[in-house]
Amino acid sequence: MNNNDMMEKEEIFSKVLRAGRRTYFFDVRSTKADDYYLTITESKKFTNDDGSFHYKKHKIYIYKEDFNEFKDILAEMTDYIINEKGDEVISERHQKDFKKEYDTETISEGDDETTTSTESFTDIDFDDI
Repeated sequence: MNNNDMMEKEEIFSKVLRAGRRTYFFDVRSTKADDYYLTITESKKFTNDDGSFHYKKHKIYIYKEDFNEFKDILAEMTDYIINEKGDEVISERHQKDFKKEYDTETISEGDDETTTSTESFTDIDFDDI
């Protein structure tokens, strides 16, 4: 029975978000005083040279007294990012390619996008920059 109580305490309420090589675990846990708090664990998969893999985990703890502020700040931050950059992912490859082209390309006098030759920028959509 004692072992069973421990199991129940571990599994109060959990959700998993799988996102590529990262997995996020959201777990409701119990304090010694039998109150609840939240842990968010990021687990990232790394492949070793021999083909095996290992995981690195980071955990944060969020307590009731911080919930409102935490939710507000998280909402503010995510809204800010969407408002500034839209919800489409801007890939690193795109950025690196653009930088490389930009470094090697001589830009015409009027630094204006319309006068710049777009032939060397075939993969670039200017709306995304």
